[in-house]
Amino acid sequence: MEVGPAGDGQRLDNFLQARWRSAPRGLLHRLIRTGQVRVNGGRSRADRRLAAGDVVRLPPLDLVQGEGPRLKPATAARPIPVEMLPVVYEDDDLLVIDKPAGLAVHGGSGIDAGLIERLRASRPQAPFLELAHRLDRDTSGLLIVGKRRPALLGLHRMMAEGRIDKRYRVLVKGHWGREHTSTLAFPLERLLTAEGERRVRVTAGGQQAATRVSLVARRPLPALAGLPPWVSHLECELLTGRTHQIRVHLSHAGFPILGDQKYGDFALNKTLQRHGHRRMYLHAAKIDLRHPVSGRRLQLAAPVPAAFAQLEEWAQAWSANPEAS
Repeated sequence: MEVGPAGDGQRLDNFLQARWRSAPRGLLHRLIRTGQVRVNGGRSRADRRLAAGDVVRLPPLDLVQGEGPRLKPATAARPIPVEMLPVVYEDDDLLVIDKPAGLAVHGGSGIDAGLIERLRASRPQAPFLELAHRLDRDTSGLLIVGKRRPALLGLHRMMAEGRIDKRYRVLVKGHWGREHTSTLAFPLERLLTAEGERRVRVTAGGQQAATRVSLVARRPLPALAGLPPWVSHLECELLTGRTHQIRVHLSHAGFPILGDQKYGDFALNKTLQRHGHRRMYLHAAKIDLRHPVSGRRLQLAAPVPAAFAQLEEWAQAWSANPEAS
């Protein structure tokens, strides 16, 4: 297929995903990685920026039915209930929503349709809806969707240049003793497991990554088996935008995020679940940026979910009356 004007400047993986919206993203990346997708006759990387006139060739797969992975058509995605996606901001170029925890942003890895596929199904009249960035499935908070390609490309440039201020709220295991803002700077390397799952680790040869962390509050926890003595509520500012950055930085520093099933304290997570605290306590709370088209400053916020306060109130109630536990 030939890349038209609408695909000029688009990443190869996003170009393919836009045409087969319900295709598992992991499958598309595997096809690219193994050289089965060709651009102008040669192998390419998933992050290659296409140009109008480029020719993209896919292997001879039946993308609906046939041998190999079965890829359902985009119409299989169910519209998403409006109440699940509170709109924080919207204009002709951008849509910013408050994503709930537990909702994947796109299909793949056993998920037929994620947020973006279901959002497109909910807005069939919208000619263009593309994720400007991603949030992990179990992370809640602000997510930006581009409604026009110039706005999307502008957002990508701003993110690459560090011109978007993102702040996250997080609950972690342990007593964060630094009374003033601290910066965690550990290089990160991305890995892909044999099952196709993305993982990240701290390693000397990794990419530069920095997270600024400040204390919001600390609470003692009940003296129950498996629970640490303290939980700390932190605000994290992304100075770089690496995959799983906050989760890995905090875990490496000895302050794993409560409820993190990849990098957290697994025994602690099970104890919290038994007491009704079941989510990962990571929330994208604030974004401060210039509008990529108009240049107007946007300061957007998504309220910290009630689950955070519920865990903190549980801890505070015990500290005021330990015998009640």
